[in-house]
Amino acid sequence: MKTIFKFTAAACVLAFGSSAFAQQGETVKIAWLDPLSGLMAAVGTNQLKTFQFLAEEFNKKNAAGVKFEIIGIDNKLSPQETTAALRSAMDQGARYVVQGNGSGPALAIMDALEKHNARNPGKEVVYINYAAVDPDLTNSKCSYWHFRLDADTSMKMEALTTYMKDQQDIKKVYLINQNYSHGQQVSKFAKENLARKRPDVQIVGDDLHPLAQVRDFAPYIAKIKQSGADTVITGNWGSDLALLIKAGNDAGLNVKYYTYYAVTSGTPTAMGAASDGKVYQVGYSHYNADGPIKPLTEAFKKKFNDDMYTTDIYTVYAMLTDAFVKTKSTDPVKVAAAMEGMRFKSFNGDVEMRKTDHQLQQGLWITRWEKASAKYPYSPENTGYTLAPVKFYEAYVASTPTSCQMKRPS
Repeated sequence: MKTIFKFTAAACVLAFGSSAFAQQGETVKIAWLDPLSGLMAAVGTNQLKTFQFLAEEFNKKNAAGVKFEIIGIDNKLSPQETTAALRSAMDQGARYVVQGNGSGPALAIMDALEKHNARNPGKEVVYINYAAVDPDLTNSKCSYWHFRLDADTSMKMEALTTYMKDQQDIKKVYLINQNYSHGQQVSKFAKENLARKRPDVQIVGDDLHPLAQVRDFAPYIAKIKQSGADTVITGNWGSDLALLIKAGNDAGLNVKYYTYYAVTSGTPTAMGAASDGKVYQVGYSHYNADGPIKPLTEAFKKKFNDDMYTTDIYTVYAMLTDAFVKTKSTDPVKVAAAMEGMRFKSFNGDVEMRKTDHQLQQGLWITRWEKASAKYPYSPENTGYTLAPVKFYEAYVASTPTSCQMKRPS
């Protein structure tokens, strides 16, 4: 599928006198609350750099004429620390907050903002979730003040199993996931979807392990080997995926991995040549994507010798800028109302923030780890390999229904 990309108002220089907008010259403070310590620090550090880098880019040329400022606070991947970090961010004047690693911290933000916004009219804060993917966040626990840009666990599994159902070499599947809401949901939706689409496939193992605590996955790999699995499905991310795949390669485990987060720091190096053709990922983009993201990922790599993999951070700025332009304001109350149901263009094409539950609707890619080539040259962590696209699914394929009963402020 070939998409023609054009910058929208959100991403281009304003061509007709920026003084038309009341917010011209305003500084918009965005608080980033994610881990900068512990086993997941590498992922958090990369994402904070991405937010700062893209803020600089959008500050050069956004149609609203605002300046974005990022306040980075380490939440230690803890819901309690996240609540304290949120208070600190609001004290520093942040009216927008972003977070993505872990659904526990995401819920802590949502709960705190429901109370804060109800008690403090005129000081409302909006939460933009760029990576926490527990479906409950836009279903039973949905909140008016929360907007999710990543596809949720169920949406990704819908696309992943749509691809897997046609792979006849898949006969025995082992599930291994982190023991918190996201990992539990990966296991649940994998079983449900495979039963519906490939009832002949056997689930030969289903393990949950502590989040960001396991340093040696060899015992889990031994179980996978013993099970006779030919395929592993995992929603693991960060060190939990890198160490799992490394242990598998070290033990000579011959399986295909179907993953959510093979891009995160350390995982490309862990995969290396040993995983050639064996690791698949589902996601809203890929390393070799065209359009406005391409020069940005290249510039990021040149500047940091690191890979920009959480590219929906671009969508954070694109969505906010479009809403600022539309409302001629940076007031979170007006901006939240504008973002509901908003259709706009991000780096990955046309997207829509679904009004009923504030879940972004977007196409998803299946990619495969293989040697970098002239066609797909981008090499993460300078491995000589890449995640090359093998299948694209339009937004409607992965879209899942919502049970959200949105309570909107009166």
